[in-house]
Amino acid sequence: LEMAAASNGNPSVTSPSTSLRTEWVRLNVGGTLFMTTKTTLCKDPKSFLCRICQDEAELGSEKDESGAFLIDRDPKYFGPVLNYLRHGKLVMDKNVVEEGVLEEAEFYNITDLIKLLKERIHSRDNSFGKSNGKHVYRVLQCHEDELTQMVSTMSDGWKFEQLINIGSQYQYGNEDHAEFLCVVSREYPNAVSSEKVTEPTDRAKVLQQLGSRM
Repeated sequence: LEMAAASNGNPSVTSPSTSLRTEWVRLNVGGTLFMTTKTTLCKDPKSFLCRICQDEAELGSEKDESGAFLIDRDPKYFGPVLNYLRHGKLVMDKNVVEEGVLEEAEFYNITDLIKLLKERIHSRDNSFGKSNGKHVYRVLQCHEDELTQMVSTMSDGWKFEQLINIGSQYQYGNEDHAEFLCVVSREYPNAVSSEKVTEPTDRAKVLQQLGSRM
């Protein structure tokens, strides 16, 4: 009896294996199994992932045969969300776009991640198409039969922009041959370039204006 009384007086001790079972959580996201901890999922107390651990009965979350919570979302975009909760950094593969991860962050209601993704998208969109250098344009005058050779022998860094037909300017035999203005461009870094840039001649500028009105 004394042994029984002593036993009843001592608080129950939870074994380490039981503690691990209650801490670890399985998530079946779109057919892909993820394993994490309740501590990770509850980094944002107001998120759906935190509630799924604490209010399992209220949410009525379904589980698969292994006991993992079933979530009908894209696992490719869930990975960055889970890793953000783990270490507080947004790390994404090159084939994962911010908008896809933002959709998941909004679904799970992870406030800080939503803010971070919106800032990153805004920064990306504002910087798209901007150049750190300056563009230099040249206008080259050529005959019809010189076009192919001129384009094929164009120096590295120069790219074709526009071709303007300025009409027939000379006659060879019994046939008229047209003349063209070929507009090309090249991007130079902000640092001073050792190459001297030649401006179009006055005649080329006049011909370009003439071609734009035709």
